[in-house]
Amino acid sequence: METPATVTPASNFLQVKAIGIDTYLENVIYMRADCHICKSEGYKALTRVVVSFRETEIVATLNVVYSELIHHNEAGLSLIAMQRLNVQNGDLIRIDHLNPVASLSLVRRKMYGNELQDADYQQIISDILKGWYSNIEVAAFITACSATDLTIAEITGLTKAMIFSGKRLNWNKEMVPDKHCVGGLPGNRTTPIVVSILAAAGLTIPKTSSKAITSPAGTADVISTFTNAALTLEQMQYVVQKENGCMAWGGGVHLSPADDLLITIEKALDVDSEGQMIASVLSKKVAAGATHVVIDIPVGETAKVRSAEEAEGIRLKMEAVATAINLKLKVVLTDGSQPVGRGIGPALEALDVLAVLRNAPASPHDLRERALFLASEMLEISGTVDPGEGKAKAAEILNSGQAYQKFLAICQAQGGFREPVAGQYTFDVVSTVAGTVQKIDNRKLARLAKLAGAPKAKGAGMLFLSPLGRRVEVGNVLFTLYAEAEGELEYAKEFLSNLNEVLVIG
Repeated sequence: METPATVTPASNFLQVKAIGIDTYLENVIYMRADCHICKSEGYKALTRVVVSFRETEIVATLNVVYSELIHHNEAGLSLIAMQRLNVQNGDLIRIDHLNPVASLSLVRRKMYGNELQDADYQQIISDILKGWYSNIEVAAFITACSATDLTIAEITGLTKAMIFSGKRLNWNKEMVPDKHCVGGLPGNRTTPIVVSILAAAGLTIPKTSSKAITSPAGTADVISTFTNAALTLEQMQYVVQKENGCMAWGGGVHLSPADDLLITIEKALDVDSEGQMIASVLSKKVAAGATHVVIDIPVGETAKVRSAEEAEGIRLKMEAVATAINLKLKVVLTDGSQPVGRGIGPALEALDVLAVLRNAPASPHDLRERALFLASEMLEISGTVDPGEGKAKAAEILNSGQAYQKFLAICQAQGGFREPVAGQYTFDVVSTVAGTVQKIDNRKLARLAKLAGAPKAKGAGMLFLSPLGRRVEVGNVLFTLYAEAEGELEYAKEFLSNLNEVLVIG
């Protein structure tokens, strides 16, 4: 197994003690400050060390213990470190020095604004996947890429590195469509509807989606409210073979595992850089076996992409990278001035999706129309219908109930269908003035939904009832907050009392 060079001191063994600490994806080792290894080697808190058991090695971050949590001859390991080493309580592990990781010098080059090459990105991504980077070092890489714009060549290099970091599916078909929205628009949950329409049309659409990074809900969060989204690769293949499509969490199938690690840190930093976003999206599409992709970029003053000029720049970069990796791509710019649908948050967005699929009379018209538009674009880019005929075909499948039946069949194949449930604690926000809704701050709405508990609390979020152009009177409900705990609802209410111009009513 390839590892960084190590130096082996004498008596560098300790006995594993299971202490049950969850550090998510970061390997952490806990050693007493006065144990013989820390004293002889001069290890301090946050030192990076190589930990080995039999033929397996990992790199871990040291946390120093000054209590009786562990004894002098013991080392505690985080849950993920124990899992990766495949050790049990009482096993003997070896702790060695870690020489500097060479690719960190490349990260420092990027921090100073230098352009990196394809091989540089492959080395960085490879070392991140091996666990040689701490979360702090991954954060440095993400920040460096965010602070200085990546060139098209760099985005291409990062995309290729992320594709090669994991498995790549091959569906043995000339055409496999997919879609993606760059996000930033609350409630824009078209994916389950589009997948159902295309699968019902006979197309193969193995859809993988992400959990929320900075939003109140990601597509995977929404899907998990009505079926199992955490499919294994084998389960995903079974569902697609049986029903033409699936709705899976990308992190469960490890198609671009480096991206999953980067997303974890991006979420903590609350950043989503343009270059990494493009590499993330396109690498996952190629890894999932897609050949034809439609990208939705909502454009609005408070959306993720704020101007047509910015959107055009992203479109040109995406198309250039797609050409370099042999992916047929179409980018569409859509209205990002306000939320799509009424629900904001996993369960509330899922209820909107079901209303559209069931052709309910009160279903959100804007969500339905956006889903039909994207489905039509995908039908046309795939060559299934002639240009201009996609909308009629998509509407026929949705109106006939075929899309809903296909949706239920996919859910059953993924483990069963369940009705989403909204949070039990609610609070109505009412208008204090009469007038017309003239402006909506998407970011502040998303912030409120997150403070109410979304996406971790699936039933939390917001039911938004005030689209642009709505006439409201004093006392009319503008939106309703939902929470699964009273404390989170109160926190959102307190934040709301200090929040100006969520909506502008004139």
